[in-house]
Amino acid sequence: MEPAIPMPETLVAVDPQVANDDSWTRREIHQQPATLRATHAVLAAERDGIAAFLAPLLAQPDLRIMLCGAGTSAFIGECLAPWLTATLGRPVEAVATTDIVGSPNFYLDARRPTLMVSFGRSGNSPESVAAVELADARLTSVHHLVITCNDDGALAKRPGAIGHVVRLPEETHDRAFAMTSSFSAMLYAALAIFTGIDAMATRIEAIAEAVATTLEHADAEATELAACDFDRVVYLGSGAFQGLARESALKLLELTDGAIPTAFDSSLGFRHGPKTIVTERTLVVVFVSNDPLTRLYDLDIIAELRADGRCGRVLPVMARDGVDDALLVLNGTLMADADLLFPYVVPAQLFGLHCSLRLGRTPDQPNASGTVNRVVQGVRIHTQPA
Repeated sequence: MEPAIPMPETLVAVDPQVANDDSWTRREIHQQPATLRATHAVLAAERDGIAAFLAPLLAQPDLRIMLCGAGTSAFIGECLAPWLTATLGRPVEAVATTDIVGSPNFYLDARRPTLMVSFGRSGNSPESVAAVELADARLTSVHHLVITCNDDGALAKRPGAIGHVVRLPEETHDRAFAMTSSFSAMLYAALAIFTGIDAMATRIEAIAEAVATTLEHADAEATELAACDFDRVVYLGSGAFQGLARESALKLLELTDGAIPTAFDSSLGFRHGPKTIVTERTLVVVFVSNDPLTRLYDLDIIAELRADGRCGRVLPVMARDGVDDALLVLNGTLMADADLLFPYVVPAQLFGLHCSLRLGRTPDQPNASGTVNRVVQGVRIHTQPA
């Protein structure tokens, strides 16, 4: 294991009471095995209604499927789009609502029937609501599938006759600033809906158990990593895990109020310039794929970074053993990468939490200035200039 890095003077000592915090952030991270099971139960109960809505749409060979959200909700789409494209044998696109609202001419195509899947923890983000309204106004044929954690949010009330709303359990409506259990619940809901709710019935328990066991042994690892006081952190992942790398980078930024700069990339893409970020005080986390080919590229970048000798630490997060000093997801050897998204995000969430505490932040509201909010504020939605 690489030596710990000296603690900067700007950091504060951790009060034992703070180290054992009972924040909503901690509780919402740790409740994920239960909320994943509860999410599956909701989907199973609504299976017939969901199927009746989707079946005629998926029968259209030219249907465009867009996975939409803002921030963490957008990264759900980035995680799932590559996997669902391969699984469904048709293009599935991740398009952030912030992109749709800012440049609708680039992202809305009136020539194609469209299924817009909207993710929203609160369902009240200005861009998420505006994106739905723009799609309704500009597209000849559009249907909406809303997956939300808030039954009272604007998204939950918007689709009407051309949509279907999946309302997840109330406990997934995270109270903390950073999205954790809401991310995994909406991610699971979309995966199950498009993979097959019945098919996921045989996988949900393994997923929930993998999350539970990872929570148990990753907490100590996250505490140790936070104590190393890295001054920058990079997350790498390929395929479905590139979206997860982006979400993990955001989680650390959010929970530390931007005190620890982060970056994300794919294992192959990292060499093409972004690798210059690496210093002796950099942590690089690599989400290792279970796909035999992709895994080789992940292992290559791990070996290269370690051979360079310039990195503070390289931490593989993986389900198959074979690399030293890795965080191993137990019983994940045969799991598909889509299922590994759930236990893999846990170390990133816990690391963000422990870094937040070590820096003296309040995890539930790390942005003391109030300039960044749990539900985005201050967004003006403009109409198209004449």
